[in-house]
Amino acid sequence: RVPATAPHQSQTRPTSESQLDETPSAAEATMSETSSSQQAALNVGLIGHVAHGKSTLVAALTGGTRTQRHRVELERNLTVKLGYANAKLYRCDRCERPRAYHAASSATPDDIACVRDACAGRMRVQRHVSFVDCPGHDALMATMLNGASVMHAALLLVAADERCPQPQTAEHVAAIGIMGLRDVIVVQNKLDLVSPAAAR
Repeated sequence: RVPATAPHQSQTRPTSESQLDETPSAAEATMSETSSSQQAALNVGLIGHVAHGKSTLVAALTGGTRTQRHRVELERNLTVKLGYANAKLYRCDRCERPRAYHAASSATPDDIACVRDACAGRMRVQRHVSFVDCPGHDALMATMLNGASVMHAALLLVAADERCPQPQTAEHVAAIGIMGLRDVIVVQNKLDLVSPAAAR
């Protein structure tokens, strides 16, 4: 959990699988099911070096929503401004983890049939999340910091086909550490471009 008042100094730590099932906080418990369904209550930032796949991952998690909407972004395929896209996170009442979880567009109903072909279970929304897509270019660190100020958690993307850390990977990690953001998941991307041995 992210504390209400972030400590002056903290280290980023991976979010463990068990935390997905933690009892909701008092603030979350008072949130009605209707408001949870209609409005995202958790901001998850996507951070990392330029061209490591942040916007592509957001599109995959939200059913195709593109966060690059400005003309210069579309022309250069580059995130310049903060991009936002919402998604609902579901859990099946029959499947085992991690296959029990599924992400879909924010417009999807809260209760749906399991997307696994061999399962007759029901998937119910667990969280309504807003993804904050941050630019990875070195000249846009101020924009990334603005995005970090509203994040509850973050996905740090690292491309498998490049040496790690890249400059903005290191800068983004330092920035969220200074701001007290503790819940971070590292996502290794572009695994299809390297051999299994190189990915390790």
